[in-house]
Amino acid sequence: MKELRAVNFYFLKYKWLFLSGIFFVITSNYFGLLPPQYIQEGIDILKDNIQLYQLIGHSETQAIFRNYLFGQFILFIAILVIIASLIKGVLMFFMRQTLIVMSRKIEYDQKNQIFKQYQTLNTSFYKRNNTGDLMSRISEDVSRVRMYFGPAIMYSINIIALFVMVIYSMVATNAYLSIFVLLPLPILAFLIYKVSSVINTKSEEISTALSNITSLAQEIFSGIRVVKAFSIDKLTQEEFAASSEVYKQKNINLAKIEAYFAPLMLLLVGLSTLMVIYIGGIEVQKGNFTVGNIAEFIYYVNMLTWPVASLGWAVSLVQRAAASQKRINQFLDDKNIIQSAQSPIIKDIIKIELKNVSFTYPDTGIDALKNINLQIKKGEKIAIVGRTASGKSTLAELLCRTYDVNKGELLINDENIKNINLNKYRALLSYTPQDVFLFSDTIENNILFGNLEADKNKVEHYSKIACVHDDIMHFPKQYSTIIGERGVMLSGGQKQRISIARCLIKDPELIILDDCLSAVDANTERQILDNLEDAFEQKTVVFITHRIFAVMSFDKIIVLDDGQIVEQGTHQTLMDLKGDYYDLYQTQLQENEVKN
Repeated sequence: MKELRAVNFYFLKYKWLFLSGIFFVITSNYFGLLPPQYIQEGIDILKDNIQLYQLIGHSETQAIFRNYLFGQFILFIAILVIIASLIKGVLMFFMRQTLIVMSRKIEYDQKNQIFKQYQTLNTSFYKRNNTGDLMSRISEDVSRVRMYFGPAIMYSINIIALFVMVIYSMVATNAYLSIFVLLPLPILAFLIYKVSSVINTKSEEISTALSNITSLAQEIFSGIRVVKAFSIDKLTQEEFAASSEVYKQKNINLAKIEAYFAPLMLLLVGLSTLMVIYIGGIEVQKGNFTVGNIAEFIYYVNMLTWPVASLGWAVSLVQRAAASQKRINQFLDDKNIIQSAQSPIIKDIIKIELKNVSFTYPDTGIDALKNINLQIKKGEKIAIVGRTASGKSTLAELLCRTYDVNKGELLINDENIKNINLNKYRALLSYTPQDVFLFSDTIENNILFGNLEADKNKVEHYSKIACVHDDIMHFPKQYSTIIGERGVMLSGGQKQRISIARCLIKDPELIILDDCLSAVDANTERQILDNLEDAFEQKTVVFITHRIFAVMSFDKIIVLDDGQIVEQGTHQTLMDLKGDYYDLYQTQLQENEVKN
């Protein structure tokens, strides 16, 4: 239960639903205890009056007595039993309407809590965990935790209330017989204690196996074109079947253990019923008990049958919920959270400064950036170039604050970025990463994702700046074209340019383009950059690329190598140095000559 302590505060949040549920549980069980008492009274009264009826003999009085005893009295007892049962049914309806509704509200809250946590975790979290696992925890695991707040809690409270009331009634009626009837219960408690730990372990294994299936399926569906291209359909089918087999076997193993509960419980309840009849009969002979009491005790034992049978199921639900909550807590307790300060709230990005900034990836331990010192002023067009794995994309992610620096300071308007309201800061920038992501929606809606309040004229305007408008107009449905999952219907260059249009329509203060024109030819790239310079003259642009010829006119060019700034300046200044930039320029010049 220690894993579930993390969510028990929901009982306080929904205390009125919880307390109302407990009230309805107790009152429904109270009315459930009335029928056996009515039946006991009725049987004893009938037994006593049958002897009197036989003594009256054949007369008119006997006929009246028979009509009253076997007609009105039995009908009266039956009506009392029906009324008590109806009231119990109504109260049970309200019991479900409070406790089950509470569990659904908690499920809603917990899913939102997890989703919010997902959005605050840094990029390394998503590199460690795959999408299928994230989906499994927010769907399957949360649903199992809901079963703890709903059916498990409801039946557990019901069992406790019913046991207390029934045992009290039994002891009050005949303590001697009650001891024998209740003897199997400690055995039942011991069995539950022994089996619950096994259920918990197997529940964790099942959750992990389900997560693996979900992750595998998601990965196969996302890469279905690669699967078909390499003709490995059969291999992937076998791999999925193997994962499903593991999941099936683990569920079967758990089902086998759970299958022991019901027969054992029914056996113990059956033994209790036999003891009631045998010992009760002896007590009736001694005059310490009545036939009605035997019927009452049998009714009580039968009342305990379903709660006792559901006890194992409720324990299983709690164990599964604990296993699922443990998996959820692993994400909720993740400390790699990008915390947002409440203030100050900036309205403009005037200056960006990196002071002795170093960054090491937490998962791999790779030193991506080392002692970076850089100033970017409002309106400057900055190009960042360098070889692969030189730290260019890492620098972009630090500017977006998807990671926090390990050493040094990243200042925005002379204020540490950690002290600035993150949402307000990100509202002032637009970022297009290397790995372009488009939603399975229309082209227009994908561009509007950058600014939901923009109109169609702006969509077309920024599409022209991104040099993708003409391509879109050639589609049969133009801007209403559905592009499929991750933009599968588009070419690589079209996806990149649509993502740039989405970035620009936001009209941000800071534009960060991370090698997002790699699938575009050099002429189109140059045209897009010229459009940017004309349309966003007062905006700050950070352009990351490996193409030297695209950034020759930029205000400042930063050359990175092995996570360090080795050179910076204008194109001509860097050419005069005849260093790394010069070497990159000469290499690309020769490559272009070979291509031409």
